[in-house]
Amino acid sequence: MNNGLQPGATCSRTLTVDRQRTIDFLGESLRIYATPELVRDIEQTCLDFLQGYLDDGESSVGAEVSVQHSGATPLGGEVRISVEVTAIDGRSVTFGVTAEDAAETVCSGTHRRFVVDIERLRARVQKKTALMQGAA
Repeated sequence: MNNGLQPGATCSRTLTVDRQRTIDFLGESLRIYATPELVRDIEQTCLDFLQGYLDDGESSVGAEVSVQHSGATPLGGEVRISVEVTAIDGRSVTFGVTAEDAAETVCSGTHRRFVVDIERLRARVQKKTALMQGAA
């Protein structure tokens, strides 16, 4: 990870809540932004932002998510996800996150990502896969 990333760095992304991002279990009239999809969008926003500060052969993986999804955004609504780096501890980067639609703040919380060396992670996962297959 290069040294350009500092606490206070920010990024935002605006997206439209499409059908794929909505819940379906309350019927068609209540197609609203699903919490798992919101979390995925938060993670993707942080990943994309952080990738600009990483060296070749590095990426980041989600390590922790804590959000309060407090507002319902209907299908077709726009949501602005804003993230701010709040802490850097070695290879761990913590973000404060919020999401707002045209009417209100719909989410607030934190997300922590861990910077990884892709090849080292690949080797660890392959070793674990082999170990798990041997146990089966």
